[in-house]
Amino acid sequence: MAIADDLKKTLTDPTPLYFAAGTADLAVQQAKKVPALIEQLRAEAPARIEAVKNTDPKAVQEAVTAKVTEVFGSIDPKKLGETAQDLALRGVGVAAEYAVRAKETYDKVAEHGEQAVRAWRGEVADEIVDIAGAVEPEPAQDPAPAQEPEPAQAAAAEQPAAKKPAARRSTAKKAAATPGDES
Repeated sequence: MAIADDLKKTLTDPTPLYFAAGTADLAVQQAKKVPALIEQLRAEAPARIEAVKNTDPKAVQEAVTAKVTEVFGSIDPKKLGETAQDLALRGVGVAAEYAVRAKETYDKVAEHGEQAVRAWRGEVADEIVDIAGAVEPEPAQDPAPAQEPEPAQAAAAEQPAAKKPAARRSTAKKAAATPGDES
């Protein structure tokens, strides 16, 4: 029944659907930028290729080796345990921060998706209601003073309304159904 419960929750909470719509809309917006990026890369490619060709591989290897030696040389085996514990605590804090940021981003994308869905549907219902309220005047109320009813009207108002008699069923079908009763 977990699937049914999830489905009910999804039907009552449209946020995941709005998130999906927002993601799709943002993806379309980013995809529109791709042709310009391709042209930029196409223009920069020859210069980048020349820079790589002119790089000395031995110099790169020496720089990487020096950096690795420096990092491994700075590790103190005695402090390694304390450093690992500190890193673990920092990792928990960073994970919690990322979880909060993820929730905020999720909500923003879902809100964007809701707006995108409204735009796709052409819904501006809230604006229409506001405009209709501004254009349509309030119903005018009768400012006439209340007069005391005449005694006959007051007595009629106090008595409950008489019930109408219930409609009778037609006996035409019965007569047609029993051919022996022709009198």
